[in-house]
Amino acid sequence: MTTEDTTGSPREAGSQWYDHEAGPLVRPYAMTGGRTRSGPAGVRFDLIALVTLDPGAAGRGDDGPLGPEHRALIDLCRVETQSVAELAAGADLPVGVVRVLVGDLLELGRVTVSRPVPPAQLPDERILREVIEGLRAL
Repeated sequence: MTTEDTTGSPREAGSQWYDHEAGPLVRPYAMTGGRTRSGPAGVRFDLIALVTLDPGAAGRGDDGPLGPEHRALIDLCRVETQSVAELAAGADLPVGVVRVLVGDLLELGRVTVSRPVPPAQLPDERILREVIEGLRAL
């Protein structure tokens, strides 16, 4: 049985979730189970937060509860530490989805996340210059 899609092109019944140019389509909410925040804590990661594969978890083969998107992020982290933005680009996923998936991996102990230091907590440039001048005086 064939039907017509919104463009008037014939389409086989049951293929409405397939785009001939893009391939199979999966909505972001399906990848995250409808969640917009990760886990009960709802931790939100900056785009520049660094994600590293946990060395203790690297050899584990218990990927049972992990979906294909989780596995793709783990594979990207095996190569090198990457930011949330780099993971999103490498996995070709929306950043919001990657944030939820990284939160899942963090809760499972598969990755560690290093958050950037807020600018307000960085030392003042004037203090650093004084330290440098003091060291040069020695």
